[in-house]
Amino acid sequence: MTIRATNQADVIPLRPLPTAADPAPRDLPREPLWRDLVGEVLRRERRAQGRTLKDVSEASRISMAYLSEVERGRKEASSEVLAAAAQALGLSLADVLALAGERLVSLTAARTRTRPLGAAGGHRPVRTTGPAGPMGGVLLAA
Repeated sequence: MTIRATNQADVIPLRPLPTAADPAPRDLPREPLWRDLVGEVLRRERRAQGRTLKDVSEASRISMAYLSEVERGRKEASSEVLAAAAQALGLSLADVLALAGERLVSLTAARTRTRPLGAAGGHRPVRTTGPAGPMGGVLLAA
């Protein structure tokens, strides 16, 4: 057996393939991936500060190629890498995650509005309970 043949593996898609009953992909936005959202936040913050990828790469001690991949959502960065990139941008890891979370909520709300309730993959209603503190209440699926 050749090395090439031993390095081949079955690929399992992260998103299920559409079926005939599913709406066309252009009709329904895809579920956002966390790495895409975090990458968007890092890139948006870097550009808002007028900084180059090289500058942030040097300040965070992350290779420029890897940081670029993270910003484009091509790599799933560890919490250490995200914390270093955040610190280089003058943010905390919590800031980056909160901004990505806000974007996720807005995209999810947009997806929910475009899909009738009960459709395949639809969302269940969510209610908040518990004390409202700085992080809000606890979310429970109904």
